[in-house]
Amino acid sequence: MRGLTGDELLRRPVRLRGIQLGRAVDVLLHPQEPRALGLDVLCGDERHRFLPLSAVEVHEDHVEAASPLVLLDLRDDSFYRREARSLSAMRGTTVGEGGALEDVVLDAGWRIVELVLEDGTQVPLDGIALPRRRSR
Repeated sequence: MRGLTGDELLRRPVRLRGIQLGRAVDVLLHPQEPRALGLDVLCGDERHRFLPLSAVEVHEDHVEAASPLVLLDLRDDSFYRREARSLSAMRGTTVGEGGALEDVVLDAGWRIVELVLEDGTQVPLDGIALPRRRSR
């Protein structure tokens, strides 16, 4: 897989054996390390569920879940909601030399390798600290 942006992931529906389970509405990032953990999926029953990226296969037109059992309820008090960093909440925050974060580029191991700034430029993550979780 070439570098994949968060927005590219969010444009793909989430399916299981051809059945659409829902759509990804956010990318959840590790609280300290520069890597993605999973997707916040809005399912057909209007509930949010966490889908770990370690349990997906990305296709050109969709994200394939390995099993319906890997989708975890994503309540407000859930571990992933409390501890993970939300890409959508980080958008617009200042990174590096004053650029504003728009998106991230992920490698095949779901590590963040580049940042996409609001002006569209992509910069390597090297030496740039990602914003921490915002307090709620």
